[in-house]
Amino acid sequence: MAKINTRAPSEFLFSLFALILIAITVHAVYVTVVRPRAAAVLAEQRAAMKKDPNYVTERSIYVVLKDWEQEAEIILGLWALAIIGYKAWHTRRERALLARDLVNVPEGMRILPEDTREYARPIEALPPAEAECLLPRALLVSLYRFGATRNVQDVSEAARTICGAEAERLDSELSMLRYIAWAIPAIGFIGTVRGIGDALGEAHRAVTGDVSGVTEGLGTAFNSTLAALLISIVLMFLLHQLQLAQERLVLDSETYLDRNLIRHMQIR
Repeated sequence: MAKINTRAPSEFLFSLFALILIAITVHAVYVTVVRPRAAAVLAEQRAAMKKDPNYVTERSIYVVLKDWEQEAEIILGLWALAIIGYKAWHTRRERALLARDLVNVPEGMRILPEDTREYARPIEALPPAEAECLLPRALLVSLYRFGATRNVQDVSEAARTICGAEAERLDSELSMLRYIAWAIPAIGFIGTVRGIGDALGEAHRAVTGDVSGVTEGLGTAFNSTLAALLISIVLMFLLHQLQLAQERLVLDSETYLDRNLIRHMQIR
């Protein structure tokens, strides 16, 4: 009997602990490095502007990243990268099985329905980490179906069904990454609204010549959106690369089944 894929619980635990670790690490960096340096840079800029009204401030990475919106964006971005890395590692491990001859049918030999148990034993003996992968599961389903129905067409349909189900499962598991890719720009827009609101709240001081409050508010608005868009561009590129790798894995697994197993099957 084909072994059930048990990857979901381990992936959930990995995602949970990765989120906790990333959140703690990023917040610690913000508290100890980013916000203190940003405060020092802003204080220097205010002092320089008071001395010289024509002073042009230079953009500092610490000032760009100092607000909590950017902190949340970085946490979500790193979390998504960890999940993508985990899924890419699993995809690479499954792809390595395509280079192995798991069925070991010599050229010119035929697989009869009575032989399916013999060919299934080496696959059933695989370690659990390999047995839960797509290719071994599809091979076992195909062999069991051939032994039960003695019909090659049924085997071909069963193989394509399990590969199709795997493709849908892989695509559905990307829903969290798609949500993160949407949430990061959304947080950036929240920062934009908050920054504009802060700038409008300081508009009365601008009348007297003090525009520092307005510029800081607008800086918050633009910086949060800038960071969100940059992170989203990188994240969406990696997400599409992961999806492409998973789709290729499923297609290549179907080709493997046709070439290494199904074409060797014969009733008599």
